[in-house]
Amino acid sequence: MATLDITILGLSITSSWGNGHATTYRGLVRSLAARGHRVTFLERDVPWYADNRDLANPPGCQTELYDSLDELRGRFSTTIREADVVVVGSYVPDGIAVGKWVQESAENLTAFYDIDTPITLARLAEDDCEYLSPDLVSQYDLYLSFSGGKSLQRLEREFHSPLARPLYCSVDPEHYYPLETEQRYDLGYLGTYSTDRQPPLEKLLIEPASQYPQGRFVVAGPQYPDTIRWPPNVERIDHLPPAEHCRFYNSQRFTLNVTRAEMIRAGHSPSVRLFEAAACGTPIISDWWAGLDELFEPDREILIGKSSAEVLRLLQRIDATEAAAIGHAARERVLADHTADRRAEQFEQFVEEANQKRSQSRVPKRIS
Repeated sequence: MATLDITILGLSITSSWGNGHATTYRGLVRSLAARGHRVTFLERDVPWYADNRDLANPPGCQTELYDSLDELRGRFSTTIREADVVVVGSYVPDGIAVGKWVQESAENLTAFYDIDTPITLARLAEDDCEYLSPDLVSQYDLYLSFSGGKSLQRLEREFHSPLARPLYCSVDPEHYYPLETEQRYDLGYLGTYSTDRQPPLEKLLIEPASQYPQGRFVVAGPQYPDTIRWPPNVERIDHLPPAEHCRFYNSQRFTLNVTRAEMIRAGHSPSVRLFEAAACGTPIISDWWAGLDELFEPDREILIGKSSAEVLRLLQRIDATEAAAIGHAARERVLADHTADRRAEQFEQFVEEANQKRSQSRVPKRIS
């Protein structure tokens, strides 16, 4: 493919604090740059990310911060107009106004990258989405989605997206890999607090920890309320920057994956933590949702925990040799199908498809 000039307006690439967007964008732009494309990333400069900025100048793109919608329009009109592809991400501040401006200004392909598809669809259905509206969905040439399966059908049939394609999260194997390090924990979890993820976390980690006092557990991530009662054998880490994720996963015998309620209902919605842990060769215990078995083979590449008793049984039954084999198989699957390089390749394919569809849908001018 010819070199593309790509502009991305995303939630954040400079700070991973409290969001999974930054690591996704970092891997994608780095891989796009390695394939010869030019990437500009535009990020709203907000205090909570400014105070927790862990990668001010991400490799693979030119990063520009802006303070307001007016500044964005004033400084980057030419950038948007001339780009080969302009991508607007979910949860971008003033996302509806940004999207309208992009669609009015861009001369070439426009796309929406939804890192929160099930949540977006639920809010669109209730007319309560602050970063996207139904009319914008139909005007973006391409809808890139963190969810596959029926979510793509809904986007095209109900919201009239011209082209909806899955662009799942991914992992950069240069940053996530097996390490020779002490396994300090029997089971760990990495994720920002959310009300709908807390019940499965209670069931699949906190309850097992209470019932297995000799076990060692850890939960890393911000925004957990002070009202949560953690068992004494559960260590808490408030924030873990991406540079420490690899060692964190490698320090666990098993790692837990729990999924937000909307993503369970939608299915086909893997989290970035799932791929990160697998790339480290750490065996994963996950809750169940439709499509998980299309990404990993249960019992061989991933373990399913539906209750605290099942989690305890897995922790106590599976020995080091079997756990290592499961972790290795998951890592092989991720390296084949879920790297940032693979996502960059898919991005190119979807852009080419969208450009073809766009040119076919244009009404030819009358010649008088």
